Order: sequence, then C-alpha cells, then structure tokens
Amino acid sequence: MALLRETPAGEPDEGQHALSEMSDAWLMGRARELIAAAQTGGPEEQSGTIREADRLLREAQRRGEPNMIAHLLRSSSVARLSMHDMVEAAEPVLDEMLAHSRRHGLVVLQADAHALRGRRLLLTGADDAALTEAALALAILDEDLTPDVNIGRRSWQRTLSSALTDIALVLTQLGVYEVADQVMGRVHEHIRDAGGPHEIAVHLINRVRLLIGWGLRLERVGDESRALEKFDLAASIAPATEAPFRQSLFPRDSERTAVEQVPILGAAVAMHQPGAQHIERLYQLLDVSQYPRERIIVAIACGRCLERVGRHQEAADMLGRTRDQLQDRESEPTLWLGLVREYARLSGPDSIQRTTSALEHYVTELEAELWGLRESRITTLNTRREHERLAREHGAIARQALQDPLTGLPNRRVLDERLRKLAHTPDAHPLTIALVDLDGFKEVNDRHSHAEGDDVLRVVASTLRDSLRGDDLVTRYGGDEFVVLLPGAPLHSARLALIRAVNAVEQLPRQLSRGVTLSVGAVSVRAEESADQAIARADTAMYEAKRAGGNQIWTTPGGGANQGADPAGGDPPWVPPSGT
Repeated sequence: MALLRETPAGEPDEGQHALSEMSDAWLMGRARELIAAAQTGGPEEQSGTIREADRLLREAQRRGEPNMIAHLLRSSSVARLSMHDMVEAAEPVLDEMLAHSRRHGLVVLQADAHALRGRRLLLTGADDAALTEAALALAILDEDLTPDVNIGRRSWQRTLSSALTDIALVLTQLGVYEVADQVMGRVHEHIRDAGGPHEIAVHLINRVRLLIGWGLRLERVGDESRALEKFDLAASIAPATEAPFRQSLFPRDSERTAVEQVPILGAAVAMHQPGAQHIERLYQLLDVSQYPRERIIVAIACGRCLERVGRHQEAADMLGRTRDQLQDRESEPTLWLGLVREYARLSGPDSIQRTTSALEHYVTELEAELWGLRESRITTLNTRREHERLAREHGAIARQALQDPLTGLPNRRVLDERLRKLAHTPDAHPLTIALVDLDGFKEVNDRHSHAEGDDVLRVVASTLRDSLRGDDLVTRYGGDEFVVLLPGAPLHSARLALIRAVNAVEQLPRQLSRGVTLSVGAVSVRAEESADQAIARADTAMYEAKRAGGNQIWTTPGGGANQGADPAGGDPPWVPPSGT
C-alpha cells in the first residue's frame, strides 16, 4: 500500500498542502461525496475520484486518527470497486482496511471491510468466497455492539448502517433475498435515527432494487402472487425517494423527478403497471444505466411495457441487445438468468408454439432446481455465520481473562506475561516502561458521577493506545493508572512517543475528557532489574511529574543512582506548551 502513502519521486502531490488546512470533519464529508461521485460518474470522473480519495487518505494517515483513516480507506476501496477495470486494485486497500480496523478495535468498520471484500469477490465470480465474507461480517455485527464515544452516537449509527448496507448488497447479488431483507430492516432503524438525505435516498433505492430482484425470482418459480406483492411494494417506495433524492449527493436535474432520473426507480414504477406511458423514459434510463444490474432491471421493465402494447419483436430485439452487451460482464447470476429467461420468452417463433412451450418448461424445471440451491445457500450462510459467531464468542471469553472490562485494554496479567517475554527478547532492548496517571480524575468522579468517570477512562485509554506505536503495549494497571511498555525504544525516543500521548489527551474535547491531563513517569529498564522494581521507579518518576504541576513527563535513565532529580540524563521534564 505504499502508493497510498507516498507520491512517486518527482511527481508533486497536487492539493496535499491545501488539504492540510482542512478540518477532520471536512475530510470525512468529502469522502462521502467521493463515494457518491464514484458510483454515478463516468470512467474519467471515476479515475479522478480515485486520485482524490487517495490524496485524502494520505492526509488522514499523516494526521493519524484511526477512525478517520479507516473511513478514508473505505472511500478509496469503494471508488475502485465502482470501476470495472479497478476491481483487482481494490484488494490491497481492503486488506489494509481490515488490518487497520482490527488493530484499532473498530469493529463495525472491520465488518464493513469483510462486506466490501465480498463485493469484490462477486465481481470476480467467486460467489462462495463472497458468501463466507458476508457470513463473517454478519457474525461480527450480531454481537452486542457499543457505540463509539469518540465519534458520537449519530456518526456511529451512520457507520453501522453503511456496513449493514454493504452486507445486504452482497446478499442481494447472491440472490439470498430473505436474509438481505432482514439486514435492510436493521439498516432502516439506524437510517431513520441518524441518516441524512443522501443516506436515506441510497437506502430506499437499494430497497427497491432488492424487491425487484426478489419479485423476478418468485415469478420464475411460479409464485406470481408474492412476486406482485414485491413489485407493488417497490413501486410504492419509489415516489418516497423524491424528497431525499433532491437533497442528496447524486448529480441530478432539478426539472425532472427521481423516477425519471434513477434507473431502478423508473423500472419499479413500470414493473408495477407496464404500459406505453413508461417506454420512452425507460429507453432513456437504459442509455444512462451504468451498472449491469441497472441495465438488466430496466431492460426487463421496458420489455414488459413493449409487450403490453403489442411490440413483441421490438421487446425481443431490445432484450437481445442488452444480453449481448452484458455477455462478458460479471453480474448477479439470478438477475442475469431473469434477463435470459425474458428474452427466451419473447423470442419463440409465433407459429411454433411447442418450441416456446418446451423452452418454458425447461426453464421452470431449471428454476426449481436453482430454488433448491438458493435454500442450500441460505443454510450455508447461516451455518458459517453461526460458526463465526461461536468462534468470536469463544475468543471473547478467552480475551476476557486477559482484558480490562472497562477500557478493553490488556490487564496486569498480560503486562506481567509480556515483561517476562521481553526480558528474554534481545530485540526488545532498550526497553522503556512508563506509568501514566490521570490529573484531576478524582474531581470528575466527585463533581459529575462515577459513570462519567468511567467514560473518561475509556476515552483516555483509547487515546493513549492510538497515540503510541503499533508495537507498544498499553495496559490498565488499576484505578486511573496505566502502564505502557515501549520495546526497542531508548528513553529519548520513548519520551517523544509519550509526548504525543500527553498532547493528544490535553487536546481532547472537554466534553469527552472533562479536563483531565496526564502525568507520566518513564524509566529505562536496567539489566537484571525485575518488573516490580522498574515499575516502582516509574511510579516515583510519575509522582515527580505530579509534584511539578502535572500534565508532563518525568523520565529517569536506566543507569546510575539518579532517580528523577535529573530527568533524561540532564534534560528537564517535558511540559506541554500552554494553550496546546
């Protein structure tokens, strides 16, 4: 993934300087806009979208905020998945998104990474592997999820609805409509509470698409009444999309309705009541349909309208052209089969009814067999989902023995075990141990409540973990104290890393931190020194930092008898500049 972090030598990173002046909220908002642009623009616009998404990602990585990086990784991957020629290029971005979200405990974005991997696999024809990714994503989101206090409940709900939507789209493409519909129901709950106009419009369009595909599938197994129910519901949802569509990020013509501009919505209205009034609009929508699934659905709707007014040959010709155009494009198998069936139904010679009858009988038998396969696919999905859920549950039980239940950080048992291992790992030395204590935490509990105190501890724990290096271990030692191990870090390097952590906590919004700061004592572990002895020296250094006013780091070198009076070999203790 080096291409996402660096600009090739000699090539200026256009716009990166300007991006550095933008707020985090602007970067996140622009990422959402780019996803909408990638999904609706032509090839040239999509290429530009990928380049801009990568620039945003580089800026997010420079800033280092984990949640923002994960979202920018998502926008870069979705932009690639929107282009037929860039599907393979999405794989390393998705791999990084998955690794990053796991590393930082971003559970919802981890599930979304699995769902997007499923979408990529579908585009390469690997249906079974895509089913496994969907099962993994569902198992993760089946857990009892806790909103991320660092981003706010509304933003967390939007993130969750995006992940669920990506899962539902994979299941829709696989033809597992029943489960996809259940997932869409969960999306609706979160969109209703937290979604903006664009999210609402996207959700309604996806819901309509699912219902049309489901209805076509039911038709092919002879369940006409249920198929009509799906088409009727899709047609009733289409007009409801008008208001959010007009305020969405989609490019649109203010003089025309959503039904006249969005292929899926136009097809839904036509499928409900096929007739001449829809034909011209459907031909126009067929020309602007960007994705195979859209073109198939619009073509089927148009064919039925042409058939209703007696233009059978024109309908067959139009369906045949659509079939030929999409012959080499991977698409949803169940929709593709629907197109082939529709074309065959209208292509039988008028004078040889038995040919058409035999073909329809063959298709009916084929559909019955495929219906059985669909049930097998649902069973497979549920089995894999349950297996993954149990595996995660077992892993969670094992982690609980090693994890502080309040902050999610490793506990003292992990700290002791890691220190024992590091003592026999040459590459871990020099080794720095830091003891971190919260300034002003008692006042938080006294003035507010212990529940708010717990929230502050969680926020500080997360900030500490995210501010340090990937190999550093942050553990909860007890109360409002944390111990940090920095393997391979001499004291001066560890001090720089700890400065980042102290700064990050001081700069937290006051409603999250309640004004607490950090006092840190750091020591370089001496040869043959026990863990308890090293932590005791770090504790002494920490109290020196508190006596000096707090919100600072006091360091003690590993050699000599000097302990804190001459920090870091003669350097004064580090104190954040006022106003940071």
